[in-house]
Amino acid sequence: MRKLGIILILLFFAFSSRAQTPVTEFSEKESDSLRKKEFYNYLGQGYFPVKYFNIDLRSLIKYNQYEGIRAGFGGVTSKKFSEKFRINAYIAYGFRDHTYKYRIGSGFRLAEKTNTWLNASFTNDLQETGSTTFLTDGRNFQFFEPRLLNIDLFHRHYTSALSIEHNILSNLLNKTQIGSSEIRPTYNYEFVVDDNAYHDFSLTTITSSLQWFPGIKTNKEIKRISYPIVTLQFTQSVKNLFSGDFKFTKLDFKTIHQLKHRNTAISELTFTSGIAKGHTPLTHLYHVYPNNINKETILQRFSVAGITSFETMFFNEFFSDRFITLQYKYFFKPFRISEYFNPQLVLITRYALGNMDHIDRHQNATFGTLEKGFTESGLEINKLLFGFGLSLAYRYGAYHLPEFGDNVALKFTFNITL
Repeated sequence: MRKLGIILILLFFAFSSRAQTPVTEFSEKESDSLRKKEFYNYLGQGYFPVKYFNIDLRSLIKYNQYEGIRAGFGGVTSKKFSEKFRINAYIAYGFRDHTYKYRIGSGFRLAEKTNTWLNASFTNDLQETGSTTFLTDGRNFQFFEPRLLNIDLFHRHYTSALSIEHNILSNLLNKTQIGSSEIRPTYNYEFVVDDNAYHDFSLTTITSSLQWFPGIKTNKEIKRISYPIVTLQFTQSVKNLFSGDFKFTKLDFKTIHQLKHRNTAISELTFTSGIAKGHTPLTHLYHVYPNNINKETILQRFSVAGITSFETMFFNEFFSDRFITLQYKYFFKPFRISEYFNPQLVLITRYALGNMDHIDRHQNATFGTLEKGFTESGLEINKLLFGFGLSLAYRYGAYHLPEFGDNVALKFTFNITL
C-alpha cells in the first residue's frame, strides 16, 4: 500500500508538468564560457550533464566491507527537461551481498521565488549505523569516499518519504520530511524495550532541518559568499503512526567556520553535537565518524584518511546518545615548488565527548562511551602526487592505548580541485 501511494504521487507529478527548454540569446563566446562554467559546476556536485539528464557520478562504483564492490547507475532530470518537475533515481548491486538497492523519487516546484519544492521518494538501500544526515546539506562529491572503504556496520532500510524544501530567506534554507521506514540491521543486534527484543523494527519520523550561511541570490541561485555555515535539525519519531514501534526525539547541530589569515593561511573550525532522548535504537544513535580499521599493525591499518573523521578511533569502538565534537585545522600556504608541484601542510586537532544512558537496551553489541573525552592530533601533507598525500595522527589523553602503535594512524590523503 505504501509503495502504491508513492507511485500514484509520482504519476500525478508526471502528468501535471511538462518539459520546458528556456531560450536565451548570447554571443558565441559568452555562450561557450557559460557552458564551461555550468559543466564544471555540475561536475563539482558529482553530476555529468547529458542534455535532459544529469548522471550521478556517486552512483557508478563504490566499495565497502559489507557489499564489496558496489556498481550502479543513476541521476536526475535536468532543467532542460523541466524547471518545474524533476525525477531522480538510481539502482545499484553489491557483489558481496548479492543484493540490489534502488531509489526512485520526484519533485514538483510549487513556487519559483522561494524555490519551494514538494518531493516524494521510495528508497531500498543501506545506511551506516550511527551516521547522521542533515536534510539541508548540499551534495559533497568526492571521487571516492575514504571512510566508505572500511565500514562494515550497516542497516537496511525501506523508506517512503514526503518532503517540502523552501528558502525562508535567500540564505536560510528549510527542509521538512515525514518518512516511514522498515529497518533491518545486517548484523546480530537486538533492541530491548519493555521486555520486548527487536531485531527488525519500523520507524515513523518527522524531521525538520534549517541551514543558514552568509550568501546572496544571483540568477535564481543562492551563492554562499563566506562562513560560517550553521545547520540545526530536529527529528521526532512517533510511535503507532504508520506502524512506528518507538518514540524518540533527536536534536542535531553543526557549524563550520573559516578564517583567512594575512599570510593566506586558513584556519577551519568544525563543531558538531547531537542528543537523542527516548527509545532510540543503535541504528539512530551516534558515532563520531571513526576511520581506523580493526587490525593489529600500523601498516595493516594503512588506508585513506577522511575529511572530518577521527583517524585513530576504531570502527564501532564508541557510540553515544549525546555528544560533541570539535575539530581545528590550520592550512598553511601551499609550498610553490614548481608550477605543478604545490604540496600543502595542514595541522589538525580533534576532540570528542559523549555518553549513553541505558546501554543494556542494546544487546549483542559491544562498544565504549566517550565520557572521558577523546583526543587526537596530527598533520597532513596534501597534493604530493596526482592529488595524493600523507596523513599522520596520534591518539592521546584518556583513551590512549597501552601499545604505542595502536595510537598511531598513517594514511593516504586525496585532494583534487576541479
